[in-house]
Amino acid sequence: MYDLTSPKQTSELLRSHGVRPQKRLGQNFLCDRNILNHIVEAAHLTPETPVLEIGAGAGALTIALSQAALRVAAVEIDYRLESLLREVTGSYENVELVFSDFMRVSFPELCAKAFGEEKGTVVANIPYYITTPIIEKLLADKHLWRRAVLLVQHEVAQRLLAKPDTREYGSMSLFVQYHAKVEFICKVPPTVFLPQPEVTSSVIALEPIIPGRIIVRNPERLNRLVRSAFGQRRKTLLNALLRAPASFQLGFGMDDRKEAEALLAKAGIDGNRRGETLSLEEFGQIENAYED
Repeated sequence: MYDLTSPKQTSELLRSHGVRPQKRLGQNFLCDRNILNHIVEAAHLTPETPVLEIGAGAGALTIALSQAALRVAAVEIDYRLESLLREVTGSYENVELVFSDFMRVSFPELCAKAFGEEKGTVVANIPYYITTPIIEKLLADKHLWRRAVLLVQHEVAQRLLAKPDTREYGSMSLFVQYHAKVEFICKVPPTVFLPQPEVTSSVIALEPIIPGRIIVRNPERLNRLVRSAFGQRRKTLLNALLRAPASFQLGFGMDDRKEAEALLAKAGIDGNRRGETLSLEEFGQIENAYED
């Protein structure tokens, strides 16, 4: 039996199955008992908790989760890992392997398979190149899960946790903070992965907020407001609204300065400020100042 917390033994296991980690798939396999323990603890698992794991990899996290949870449905895109994963998880009756591309399958169907009629926990070691689409997919159906623990690039974690008027603060910060409570768990060095990535990672946890952290009449318009403000960071908020793409449907063009000024005045927001200085609550004030 291989020790999947040992990079040497994990490497031998991969070699025995003829598998080389693929950079195009963002494959950096976690091989560290302490970090695995941090992830499992952050998931707040009980023997009654079902888990959906995104990216089974070499199975180290899958096994750690299965030892603390009711059951684990582990999704893996790489069919080359099938024989390996079936070998290492074969003695764990509460593990179900699902070989599919997470981004191409129905998330509600995956949740139904993993959780049944309960709300379960999502855990993922997310490839850096697809972090944002995965988080957006999770939050689009946030009512289906109760907690998500994600291993992401440290810079991504900084953006998701960022406060107004900081370099990391952006539209993704506001989008995620509207939909969920974001919690920093721990930093993860490159040395605990096989192969080692060139960047530091972090573990974060998300807890969904339903319907959202603030009350707005039109959440989608709030999202478009935020994106317009950060799409042109050097411009004032007023000019960003006036120059927003027509597809954002904010109701203004370059000839509508007075209307835009009136909206911001009604919201109590100075149009000369830049978007990165506004809090989520202040963007909410602008959204709620609209007259539909």
